[in-house]
Amino acid sequence: MRPSTSAHPVRAHAPPPAPRRGIAGIDRHATLRGLRHLLLVAGLTLAAGCSAPQASDTPAAANAVSAAAKAERLESLLVRGQDDIPDELLLTKAGARAIDPNGQRPVDDPLTCLARAAYWEAKGEGRSGMQGIVNVVINRAADPRFPDSLCGVVKQGGESGSCQFSWWCDGRSDRIREPEAYAEARDVARQALNHQLEDVTDGALYFHARYATPYWAKRFVRTARIGQHLFYRN
Repeated sequence: MRPSTSAHPVRAHAPPPAPRRGIAGIDRHATLRGLRHLLLVAGLTLAAGCSAPQASDTPAAANAVSAAAKAERLESLLVRGQDDIPDELLLTKAGARAIDPNGQRPVDDPLTCLARAAYWEAKGEGRSGMQGIVNVVINRAADPRFPDSLCGVVKQGGESGSCQFSWWCDGRSDRIREPEAYAEARDVARQALNHQLEDVTDGALYFHARYATPYWAKRFVRTARIGQHLFYRN
């Protein structure tokens, strides 16, 4: 069982192999994004307690699907560095809550990937600690050396033990048991998608717990110390 009052980085977050993305890779990602959105709609519909044909008749399901579509669009703008966000596209607290109301959704959409990373890495460090983790995920997604989606960054390396975020490959359930802490993590993720979250890490791409001494830390520039984590960029 994960500790409930501290961050949970079992491993230091070492730099991964970093293949660069080309034009073909971006086009392929757009296709995968479309397929992922269809799966997300089906998952959200089922989570709301109805079958797909009934989705339009169920307010909870319709709200979740609409909010998920906004989150997907916001992620695309965020990764591309586009700052001009229409007001009607902004994700509300109610919309974020509709996507993942109680932390039981699979980790397969932009909001949930950001919120779970913030929660499991820094739930004992308050909002500022969670913000630092979210900043790193976003910075990586915007960097051509890393996967170009938020979930791609969070899940890089798979669940086999070679991942970048230790909570993702520790073999334990990623569902939430502390709803208040997760509500805060979800709101940090919402603000990030809305481009309303300051980068308190000054462009960091890597971090580790203060008690760890990864071999790579001396090669990089330390940019911030937030809670129990140190942040770096190269």
